[in-house]
Amino acid sequence: MYDILIVGAGPAGSSAAIFAAKAGKKVLVVDSDQSVTKRAWVENHYGVPQISGPDLLETGKKQAAKFGAEFVQGKVSGISRGEDGFKVQADETSYEAKHVILATGFLLDLAEASGLETVPGTEPRVKTIFKTDSAGRTNIAGIWAAGTCAGVSVHTIITAGDGAKVAINVISEINGERYVDHDVMKA
Repeated sequence: MYDILIVGAGPAGSSAAIFAAKAGKKVLVVDSDQSVTKRAWVENHYGVPQISGPDLLETGKKQAAKFGAEFVQGKVSGISRGEDGFKVQADETSYEAKHVILATGFLLDLAEASGLETVPGTEPRVKTIFKTDSAGRTNIAGIWAAGTCAGVSVHTIITAGDGAKVAINVISEINGERYVDHDVMKA
């Protein structure tokens, strides 16, 4: 059983995976390899002069894997309540997790299949988003959403930040106290 299963390895999903794995949580990221970031050229990331979308995605995955996050390719088709959390169906395989973070970008096909509430999107070309509170919680306790699918701006730096925010909120809930991750330079 995973502590946190993340659906989507774009900027929001991989950023959530970095924080969750670095916090010592057992993390699985299931990705369908459909991120719109694969077609991006990015020159507006703080601290990064320029980077291609594919390179940004690969760097994020490597960072998360460095801390122990696992990645598998697959398309998640449903999420249901399990014995001690959730059962996530991806292609021919199912996974169990205590918490799920949806970072599916423009793709919301899981909503109807899993009983998740949606609302109209506010970004151009984003018709529908998961209904969340300010922490990223959906209408189903234990299922969270981050990034474009949760209604934040489609800009990669913003979706990455939202993924980190939601992961910190999930980690805090698991730990029973506010989680903070600050690294300092070693002398």
